[in-house]
Amino acid sequence: MTAATLILALVVVVALSFDFTNGFHDTANAMATSIATGALKPRTAVALSAILNLIGAFLSVEVALTVTNAVIKIQDKSGAPQPEYLANGGEALLLIVLAGLVGSIVWNLLTWLLGLPSSSSHALFGGLIGSTIAGLGLSGVKWNGDGTKLDGVIGKVILPAFMSPVIAGVVAAVGTWLIYRITLGVADRYRETGFRWGQIGSASLVSLAHGTNDAQKTMGIITLALIASGQWTDTKNIPLWVKVACAVAIAAGTWLGGWRIIRTLGKGLVEIESPQGMAAESASAAVILASSHMGFALSTTHVATGSILGSGVGKRGATVRWGVAGRMALAWLITLPAAGLVGALMWWVGHLIGGAPGAVVITLILIGLSGYIWLRSRREPISHDNVNDDWDGVGAAPESVSAAR
Repeated sequence: MTAATLILALVVVVALSFDFTNGFHDTANAMATSIATGALKPRTAVALSAILNLIGAFLSVEVALTVTNAVIKIQDKSGAPQPEYLANGGEALLLIVLAGLVGSIVWNLLTWLLGLPSSSSHALFGGLIGSTIAGLGLSGVKWNGDGTKLDGVIGKVILPAFMSPVIAGVVAAVGTWLIYRITLGVADRYRETGFRWGQIGSASLVSLAHGTNDAQKTMGIITLALIASGQWTDTKNIPLWVKVACAVAIAAGTWLGGWRIIRTLGKGLVEIESPQGMAAESASAAVILASSHMGFALSTTHVATGSILGSGVGKRGATVRWGVAGRMALAWLITLPAAGLVGALMWWVGHLIGGAPGAVVITLILIGLSGYIWLRSRREPISHDNVNDDWDGVGAAPESVSAAR
């Protein structure tokens, strides 16, 4: 096995690991409100979400192609991969991709530990941008397109990051207001029961939409690595085995559940009722599906959070915990630079050691950090058994967990 082949294998394995973390990190986006209102039991919710994420992963490749072509300048003006990236089996670019993936996974796990629904997408792009700047300089990042369309990091990542939660929040607020206006006079128990059934459909649609957007990102990363190593040359398509592997990985992560983040989104932001939940989920699904169609690699976490906050604003007298929202907004702001810093650091470590040994070392660093974070999470465990306990105002473990220790 050549050094380039070993690094490529590590990239594929680590990329699928990111896809797995993306699954359990973002399960809350689709199912937190349905779990919080009792529309779905926790285990049923994550199983349904996993199945629909799997299906959704096969419905589109637009976002995958965005990741392949819109972050790192891998192509010349003719569209062919630049020759210097193919040297030595693409080792230089493969190390950049691997380091970026390590940065994204570390940030995903850290925010999961803290119960913060930060963006897996921005962690991925931040890690890649950081390692690319470290390895190739600022010119190695495709910041803008050709000026005739929205493209590059700014057009496909940054602008959607600011616009999508606002749009989703407005849609959810208006939808919530209309629902309560239309059902004025209907007994609360009948309204709750009816909209719980509606939530099952709307939450399912969000899960399907999540598969069309987030599962695509890892497909794009692996395809980028295959292009760098000369194993794939078509920048307009994704290999079938990559689609299957990424779909299975994100579905498996979703089935595991991201209970810490489900708890924050379902219980920490808004004291939510079924009509609000259905409005929030419907708004999220509409925004995510539209963005997937246009190839925008947006953050489904930002969309879901904006929708939930909008549902709180749209209901008169609803409790909205703006302090929790502020913590989440801070995490959003630092996700790109924080993941980028880790990605750059990992590139320097790998580059200093050099070749396949460098790639192995940064992979081992990832394993060590992941193990530490997992062990740390066991001090205050959150599972399907206590995810719906009353919010204690802190946001980590429920009071019942702390009392039991």
